[in-house]
Amino acid sequence: MRRKGTMFEKQINSAPLNETMTLKIYQPESFSLLYKYQICIMQDGDDYYQLGRAATLSDRLHANEAISNTILVGIQYHDKHDRRRKYHPDGEERTAYSKFLVHEAAPLLDDLFPTYHMGQSRALVGDSLSGTLAFMTALNYPHTFGKVIMQSPYINQTVIDAAQQAKNIHSIAIYHTIGTQETAVETTDGGISDFLTPNRKLQKLLEDQGADYIYHELDDSHHTWKYWQTDLPRAFTSIFDPI
Repeated sequence: MRRKGTMFEKQINSAPLNETMTLKIYQPESFSLLYKYQICIMQDGDDYYQLGRAATLSDRLHANEAISNTILVGIQYHDKHDRRRKYHPDGEERTAYSKFLVHEAAPLLDDLFPTYHMGQSRALVGDSLSGTLAFMTALNYPHTFGKVIMQSPYINQTVIDAAQQAKNIHSIAIYHTIGTQETAVETTDGGISDFLTPNRKLQKLLEDQGADYIYHELDDSHHTWKYWQTDLPRAFTSIFDPI
């Protein structure tokens, strides 16, 4: 299906990362400077556009008035090693990548578009490791990113500790899914990991803390885009409701 909105790119020469980062931006067909917009930054950006069909989904949800005015922004990794460095909770560049999002990407988008200039109008989205990165960044910078969509995130003790120590967890709206068959997931380092059990541990922690939190277990779902793509409409409509 042909996209109805407009896709274009902006580049940032990132100081924290010491590299040029490309933002693939998708405006809805009805875009106007007269309206204000929420911002949805998707890690694994090409995957969300191509496998998740995020732009086509945006067209449909805007046409049906199922979400408020939202601009999509996709940021893609170079390769699996780069992805691990930037997204893994213990990755060498994870902190630098978060600083890039907060201090460079968000201000650029606020300059480009009529946005609300507040955390509750900006969301970070990701699957697997990129979902982990979205969550960790929002925990550290809740006033910049007040919404998170994490689909089948990788959860280790670093993530659990960060959630336990978070001082502003109640200011973040969180959408979280995991598949019931994600018990033996092949990871980028060649290992096999149980994703389901630690995700359930995080669920209990967030619910006990009284977070603004939506959690779904996807029945018979594995760690693949087949399931994340079909879940994305519910994720978007849950998180991008009118402010």
